[in-house]
Amino acid sequence: MMLAIEPILYAGAIGLIVIGVAGMALSRHGFRIVLALALAEAGANLLLVLGGFREGGVAPILVGGGNTASMVDPVPQAMVLTAIVIGVGVQALAIALLIQVKEHLGPIDRQGLRDAMEADIDRHARLPLPESLDRPLSGERDR
Repeated sequence: MMLAIEPILYAGAIGLIVIGVAGMALSRHGFRIVLALALAEAGANLLLVLGGFREGGVAPILVGGGNTASMVDPVPQAMVLTAIVIGVGVQALAIALLIQVKEHLGPIDRQGLRDAMEADIDRHARLPLPESLDRPLSGERDR
């Protein structure tokens, strides 16, 4: 009995996508979010390649009018190649932006970055910083 590899590959691709999306949603650190994006992208690329898979298929290279019925679909392969190139560019840009943010604002975690950006925007707009909403408001102000 031979084990079918296709269901394992589909499960792996879907698993990569789920891990990537969960990592982007749950992680607070910028570099981990970029890594999670790369995992989700790898899973999506694997799904595209699996979509063009044909058992016993040959590479889509025509030499002397070969049989096109046994060839795999070349469109998903071209799409994946394009997606890989675009993904590398997006990841390089994201990492470059994270490095610049770390140099200018300090922390790269979501909350620290949000606080630093809000303070920077308020400083440039010359607005007073809002009071913290982390504690209940009382009738008297703490002085």
